[in-house]
Amino acid sequence: MAVLGRILPRLESGEHALLGPGDDAALVAASDGRFVVTTDLLVHGPDFRLAWSTPFELGWKAAATNLTDVAAMGARPTALVVAIAAPPSTRVSTLEGIADGLREGLAELAPGAGVVGGDLSASSVLTIAVTAFGDLEGRAPVLRSGARVGDVIAHAGRRGAAARGLALLFAEATDAAGEPDAALAAALREREPDLVLAQLAPRPPVWAGIVAAASGATSMLDVSDGLARDGRRIAEASRVGFDFDSAALDAGGEDGRAEVAHADAAVERVRLALSGGEDHGMLATFPADGDIPAPFEVIGHVVEGPGRMLLDGRDIRAEGWDPYSGWDGRVG
Repeated sequence: MAVLGRILPRLESGEHALLGPGDDAALVAASDGRFVVTTDLLVHGPDFRLAWSTPFELGWKAAATNLTDVAAMGARPTALVVAIAAPPSTRVSTLEGIADGLREGLAELAPGAGVVGGDLSASSVLTIAVTAFGDLEGRAPVLRSGARVGDVIAHAGRRGAAARGLALLFAEATDAAGEPDAALAAALREREPDLVLAQLAPRPPVWAGIVAAASGATSMLDVSDGLARDGRRIAEASRVGFDFDSAALDAGGEDGRAEVAHADAAVERVRLALSGGEDHGMLATFPADGDIPAPFEVIGHVVEGPGRMLLDGRDIRAEGWDPYSGWDGRVG
């Protein structure tokens, strides 16, 4: 196919591929015979808007959101298989941009991993489906069900930045009818590039998942739906409770530094950290008597009470992220 002939040269198979694109299937090395696999979809409308995202950013985000799922198991990402369904009117340059974003996202977030195959089809809605593979390198997988009472809760990555970016896009990059507007989005990028890109092309610490596994993490997942909702997933699987520390959440902030500000602003930062999603940081638990590896920061501790979510010892609702669907533009 001529289109694939233009796309495939833009991609790298990666150092783990024994056989890349061109045959009926790829062959990827796994050092101990096991591999981690996950899959995810990005669909125009519920997951992204072409008026806001460039093709490059779509490819980057498609890589990032799958790499963190692999890393959250304690595995090293090795390969992606990517399928794209696009309207027949889609320019080949758009598909090339997606390929470029995939390639560069892999190069920065998971060096050595590559795209080893996929598929291309026609659809009325642009859809990107990614399957990601990872190598445990002899380690046991880190599951959601391993947290224990007395463990500390730690997080690596940004907290609330992507949520703030999306809130800005809805508030300042839509037309009078509420539809995404490319010109307004471009102007917003000029004013708030950091927060907009935190939403459209996140840079999660994929490598932190491997560090956590090697450092004895008892449970872990990537934060796609907010600390409270994703924390509850670990808590329910492990039959424990999570007690978050508001001072620790605020100290990290969405920009990773401590701030002295009005009390209302501090409350809002904590709320964003708990309920804002799509930063794709790593949430893990570690034994209390062990060393917490960088870049993880302790943000709470594990308590009794299956599925219970607390903030400074008080019960909270495990609200979280549901992008676009039923959302009116307000975070939370």
